[in-house]
Parts: sequence; C-alpha cells; structure tokens
Amino acid sequence: MSRIGKRELVIPSGVTVTVDNNTITVKGPKGELTYNKADIITVEEVDGKIITKRPNDTKVAKQLHGTTNALIKNMITGVTEGFQKGLEAVGVGYRFQVQGNKININAGYSHPVIIEVPADLKAEQVSNTEITISGIDKQKVTEFAANVRSVREPEPYKGKGIRYKGEYVRRKEGKKAAK
Repeated sequence: MSRIGKRELVIPSGVTVTVDNNTITVKGPKGELTYNKADIITVEEVDGKIITKRPNDTKVAKQLHGTTNALIKNMITGVTEGFQKGLEAVGVGYRFQVQGNKININAGYSHPVIIEVPADLKAEQVSNTEITISGIDKQKVTEFAANVRSVREPEPYKGKGIRYKGEYVRRKEGKKAAK
C-alpha cells in the first residue's frame, strides 16, 4: 500500500498546476517545470489539492503511484523554494573557483579541472573550499553536484576529496608500522 501515493499535495498560492492528458505543468515564481506521467496513473486537481490515483494494485501501478506523487511534490517545491546542494573540498590545496558559468576545481591533480555549469543551474562560491549549487529541478541539481563530487571523491584514509556539505566519511586506520 503506497502511503506516499495517497498523500494529497496542497498547491501554494502563486503556483498553477495544469494537467493535460499525460503532461503535468507546474508554474511558480521561480520558473516552470513539466513532467510526462505514466498512462495508468490519474492526476486530478480538486479544491487546490493534487490527488494521484491508481486503477489497480499491481506492482507497477503501486510503484508509479508513489513515484508520480513524489515527483509532483518536488516540482511544486522547486518552483516555490528551489533546491540547493552544498559541496566542500577537504585537503591541502583543494579549492573551487566559480568564474561565470564555469567551476575551476583544484583537487590534487597536475591540472585544474574545469566543469561548465548547465544553463538552468546556478553555482555560488561561499569560500575557497565551499560552493553551493542551486536550481528549481531537484534531479538536475543533485546530478550536477554528484558530477562535481566525482572529480575527486573522498577517500577513507586521510578524508581528502570533494564531499557534500555535512557528509560523513567513514575513516579507516591504514597500515600499522612494522615492529
């Protein structure tokens, strides 16, 4: 039984949700997002609330029910508040530089790594070792943050690398000195 799929989503003021056949469009103060839902899930707007329903209790219908509801909730949150993901560089000489729509990353390689920020996302430099990636689409924000993190993932021995803000890196002990 999908509890997430049964949840009623309240549409905040300033947000319009349009349901056309299989396309759901959410417009808000920060922008507009669209989603093409599966045929078997029905989405209705009733009294300022979004309700998702499924026709039967097959496994696929249950999965799509909760997923559709969660994606619509993320779209509503994105166009009202937006999403952001923080990254920090830990290590001697590891740092970020945001220059326009490019991020220049020094992460212990012989050369700096330059990553271009997608047009619908925004990267802000908090300090030399911290950046914040923000946008209205949750998937794009987290995917781009994961791409930046993959330049140098945190390693377990010294803890050096690029990690998410507040991420816990499990440390290992390393080799013992020979006696």
